[in-house]
Amino acid sequence: MTMTMERTPSAVATDTTPTRPFGLLRHSLALTRRSLIKTLHTPEQLLDVTLQPVIFVVIFVFLLGGAISGSRHDYLQFLLPAIMVQTVLFGSVATGVSLNTDVKKGVFDRFRSLPIGRSAPLIGSVVGDIVRFVVCIVVLFSIGFTMGFRIGTNVFATLAACLVVIFFAFAMSWVFVLVGVVMREPGAVQGVSFVALFPLTFGTNMLVNTGTLPGWLQAWVKVNPVAGAMDMARGLIVGGPVAGPLTRTLLWAVGILVVFAPLAVRAYRRRA
Repeated sequence: MTMTMERTPSAVATDTTPTRPFGLLRHSLALTRRSLIKTLHTPEQLLDVTLQPVIFVVIFVFLLGGAISGSRHDYLQFLLPAIMVQTVLFGSVATGVSLNTDVKKGVFDRFRSLPIGRSAPLIGSVVGDIVRFVVCIVVLFSIGFTMGFRIGTNVFATLAACLVVIFFAFAMSWVFVLVGVVMREPGAVQGVSFVALFPLTFGTNMLVNTGTLPGWLQAWVKVNPVAGAMDMARGLIVGGPVAGPLTRTLLWAVGILVVFAPLAVRAYRRRA
């Protein structure tokens, strides 16, 4: 006598859940595509990375350029690489807000029922939002060139600066992913994220040289990872020291990624 045992849905999901990195990569890329499609269907999500860099450049150059450096053109050369770092980081906040919205709407509950890696939805969302960083940089350089900005090094060094900034923002996105998973409301995610970002982005040498700052603020600028990223961008785009700021930026990015990515995945598993 032969007995037939039916497989429950949970057993099927367990058997087909990928245990190899290639399965996680494939499903993460599929969810990255979902994130990109969602952005294309709601292009207003790109307003912060298209209008914000234009507003910052125009306001700072025309209001402060003459007073700080005596020449708006020289100030634009000094300011634009730092603004690139700032606006890309601000754009990464949307990753946490979007994730929090999806969790609240129950989208991630549907992902739990699928035979995919538990971290695939997070990876897909973060990687998908890289398109926001690219759009931000393209818009920023477009308005910069229109206003008279010129690259002081070469195209390859400028591309390297953009790639390092994107990698740094990718690492920082995991901080906001953690905030997005822990907080209960999208508004709270945005509020907490901007409170953390303002001292990191404005407590730098973005607007003025470090030597003009008070001593206590100079000490903060020297250890601020965002200030190091701004120095790196200036060095690669308009000229200046590169090796030290580049090394510090990459080390900070790797350190942030190693610490916050596992924390975000762990917090997501608890909530989801």
